[in-house]
Amino acid sequence: MDGGRDRDRERNRERSERDDPNSRQRTSRSASPEDKSKPNFANSGLLAAATNTVKHSDGTTTLLKYNEPPEARKPSQGWRLYAFKGEEDLGLLHIDRQSAYLIGRDHLIADIALDHPSCSKQHAAIQFRQVQAKDEWGAVKAVVKPFIIDLESTNGTHVNGETIPPSRYYELKIKDVMKFGQSVREYVLLHEDV
Repeated sequence: MDGGRDRDRERNRERSERDDPNSRQRTSRSASPEDKSKPNFANSGLLAAATNTVKHSDGTTTLLKYNEPPEARKPSQGWRLYAFKGEEDLGLLHIDRQSAYLIGRDHLIADIALDHPSCSKQHAAIQFRQVQAKDEWGAVKAVVKPFIIDLESTNGTHVNGETIPPSRYYELKIKDVMKFGQSVREYVLLHEDV
């Protein structure tokens, strides 16, 4: 019988602590020194913030929205972006020299700078990733393919006239046409074998 009473008293005490906000404050104050004495191994995000921060020469910093994935690889093929504004050829960009290219309006951090006001400072990224693909005989082999990811831009990234979903890799194919925001500039993807 006494065990039943003790359980009832304990439940009533827990209920009153739950219902009384002052008792919670007293409990949290008394428990905090014990909590601080124990190590906290939870993720704080400070390491990621430090590695994603670019410090500029004027002392300002910019937090990058994009991190390369573990499967990032530098391409072995000579990939190129041809830029056009209407019928006018704006030039050629070689995009085979590194594994990722940040595209955006922020000239200090973007690898491919955009000037149109509808484009975000960090608009999108072209990422070369090693993926598994089957050849014509059905054998699986590792190949490096280009992908684009929209970095949750305000006005979107468009491939072949279709808006791609934000924060998801979208595989690029030869002769794909990319547009960013409301800009009329088009970027056509080709490689040296075409």
